[in-house]
Amino acid sequence: MSTATYIFGIVAALLALYAIVELMRRGTLRERHAVWWFVGGVLALVIAVFPQTLSWAARAVGITIPANLVFFIAIGLLFLVSLQYGAELTRIEAKMRVLAERSAFHEHRLEELESEIRARRQRDETGDAQSEAPQ
Repeated sequence: MSTATYIFGIVAALLALYAIVELMRRGTLRERHAVWWFVGGVLALVIAVFPQTLSWAARAVGITIPANLVFFIAIGLLFLVSLQYGAELTRIEAKMRVLAERSAFHEHRLEELESEIRARRQRDETGDAQSEAPQ
């Protein structure tokens, strides 16, 4: 591995970790969504700093080409991120449905109360008009 490749790997991993931390700091990315991205960034940094770790791990798992292990781990991390987002989306959809139902109930109740107030006013006005009429 050339020195330029070695340095590029470290810089890329550090930039990825910096981007994750910065997004979390700004509130753009929440901690529970950043976990798997952070794990991927740390793994990338470890592999960038100690490239022989990748070869050792590939041999330990029985993979002949270390790059295939990188692709496998990347696909696994992306799968976990996708699964997490799917679960979060399901949770949000359920909350949205409950909020929509509550909103519809409150709207309906508000319309009932407004029509009841209008009816009372009409009764009061007609009652006042009848009481003011000469008898």
